Amino acid sequence: MILLTMAASFKSMRPTCANGVCNKASTSQIAFFYTSLYIIALGAGGTKPNISTFGADQFDDFDPHEKTLKASFFNWWMFSSFIGALCATLGLVYIQENLGWGLGYGIPAVGLLFSLFIFYLGTPIYRHKVRKTKSPARDLIRVPVAAFRNRKLQLPDDPSELHEFEMKDYTSSGKRQVHHTSVFRFLDKAAIKDANRATGSGTTKPPCTVTQVEGTKLVMGMALIWLVTLIPSTIWAQINTLFVKQGTTLDRHLGPNFQIPAASLGSFVTLSMLLSVPIYDRYFVPLMRKKTGNPRGITLLQRLGIGFVIQVIAIAIAYAVEVRRMHVIRVQHVIGTKEVIPMSIFCLMPQYVLLGIADVFNAIGLLEFFYDQSPEDMQSLGTTFFTSGIGVGNFLNSFLVTVVDKITGRNGKKSWIGDNLNDCHLDYYYGFLMVISVLNLGAFWWASSRYVYKKETKEVNEGCVEIMETKGLDTTLGLQV
Repeated sequence: MILLTMAASFKSMRPTCANGVCNKASTSQIAFFYTSLYIIALGAGGTKPNISTFGADQFDDFDPHEKTLKASFFNWWMFSSFIGALCATLGLVYIQENLGWGLGYGIPAVGLLFSLFIFYLGTPIYRHKVRKTKSPARDLIRVPVAAFRNRKLQLPDDPSELHEFEMKDYTSSGKRQVHHTSVFRFLDKAAIKDANRATGSGTTKPPCTVTQVEGTKLVMGMALIWLVTLIPSTIWAQINTLFVKQGTTLDRHLGPNFQIPAASLGSFVTLSMLLSVPIYDRYFVPLMRKKTGNPRGITLLQRLGIGFVIQVIAIAIAYAVEVRRMHVIRVQHVIGTKEVIPMSIFCLMPQYVLLGIADVFNAIGLLEFFYDQSPEDMQSLGTTFFTSGIGVGNFLNSFLVTVVDKITGRNGKKSWIGDNLNDCHLDYYYGFLMVISVLNLGAFWWASSRYVYKKETKEVNEGCVEIMETKGLDTTLGLQV
């Protein structure tokens, strides 16, 4: 941010302008500017997958009170993130456009320095989760390879006959034992005790334990859920693309002399999300907890499903509004690119508000799901699933727009998504998004119905094993003697 502030503040680092016309930027100016952006991207790549994980690790799973508080952590973490986004939208954008880009970049740069100071100030009191495995991700390769090598061996009928360490080994190492599940059974072959393979002591030692195999199963299950979140990420990408372009064609007047920017409606996503998080955490969760007995109200995948349904409703409303807009265009004979349609831009507000509410369920739910279901020592990998899904969704959105535009605009036909939204069929494209969203909802239901939450041993006390079975947002505790 310091480099970006310098690029916007120093005359030698930006193109010269005269009478409203700016010269082309020099090679060194372009290089300096893009270097600043890439450094920011590199920093974001290091912080985004880890900051939420580090925050969640500050809670002790073995303390009942802290465990209860942790159930709300991701809600309020995302709430604080959106507070920052709202401040940037309402404050920094105004400063950049009216007081200068240097000051607009300088304020967040100072804020980051202050945040860094606060972060290091708290270093002595942070809980640092000790990594118990040298290379946690190695099992993701090791288990499938071992399963392939043992592909000709017969799986035992009783899963307890698969190779696993004694509980005392996990207790002494501080690791958690993950219990066997019936999904992806072909991977269980990596833990088969093969009598033909013996160690120097004459005992059989398979290459992998059940816990290692189950960790790989968890990642594969999360990958399947990740795939069915790409379409919802694509729908969310419309907020900053087609929704804005659609808004530029509508009446944006607030009074006779003021027009609101089309992109400013995006703040309603943030506002609706900020209002919905306290309602969800303080009212919805306690209400559902009484009905389900689940400490977090509903399961993780149920939370995601509700969010995806709300997204489908939002895109259906966007389709209906666009159908209405096209009707007004035909009645009023609006053709020109810059002609304003006599419809208020606030008719787009419901779709923005609904997407903000959906974020409370799917965005926060996804972040918590990937963290909660990741194997031990791999929680950062789980949050990477979340951030990568958003990125891939944006790329998928660009791909869909490009492909649909080229296919529908062939042979001189009117494109669904043209440069002139007053003379195209954006309603058809929204209908297409609605159809694939419904189909994706079916795929999500199929994937979630087959997903098995992880079940791990957390503590051993005087011969009693405490087992936590994570059922979405549910944490069920049981004692086995």
